[in-house]
Amino acid sequence: MGWAFMGPLGALLGFAIGSMFDKSQEALPEHAGPTQGGDLVAALLVLTAAMMKADGKVLKSELNYVKNFLVQQFGAEATKQHLQTLKVLLDREIPVADVATQIKMYMDYSSRLQLMHYLWGIAAADNDIDPREVSLLSTIANYMGIGPADFESIKAMFMEDTESAYKILEVSPDASDEEVKKAFRNMALKYHPDRVSHLGDDIKKSAEEKFKKVNEAYEKIKKERGMK
Repeated sequence: MGWAFMGPLGALLGFAIGSMFDKSQEALPEHAGPTQGGDLVAALLVLTAAMMKADGKVLKSELNYVKNFLVQQFGAEATKQHLQTLKVLLDREIPVADVATQIKMYMDYSSRLQLMHYLWGIAAADNDIDPREVSLLSTIANYMGIGPADFESIKAMFMEDTESAYKILEVSPDASDEEVKKAFRNMALKYHPDRVSHLGDDIKKSAEEKFKKVNEAYEKIKKERGMK
């Protein structure tokens, strides 16, 4: 049971798949083995359920965001099955700390950053990010081993303020032009889509959104400062 991970993730997914099997009395399609792509799907579904329940209500806007994301990444047929699993998981209590800790053990850092970006997208789907959602995202990031600077960088992509561009590049507004350029090079390398290319072309395409935010932040700072 639990096709991508053992432990908390495997237990939750095993329960969900078993529940669907009991209801349908039909064999479910077999999932892929323990690949990194499968690992990401498992993490997506379990933490998606946790995020959608964070503010005490499951909204249609959030479900539409999740559905569109899944269709884009995995196709319409696979999405139908993933949404069935998600429906069961929404009725379960998610041990967020245990699940996030397990993800840290089995998923590389670039993939964890991509996962965090997706979770922020769920929080922002209704154009009203609830403090409870921010708190949960912070908890997930902590247990997944995502550094504070990286967390604030992704947060700034969704909760803009006057210093958002600098937060995305992980520098202060009083940084020198050379420090800004160096920060951009480091962030461009960290968030480059090629770093998650091992998860497949669809996941790589999704990573391009975050990479675009880094470039936009840099261009904004350059324009404000008159940098070349």
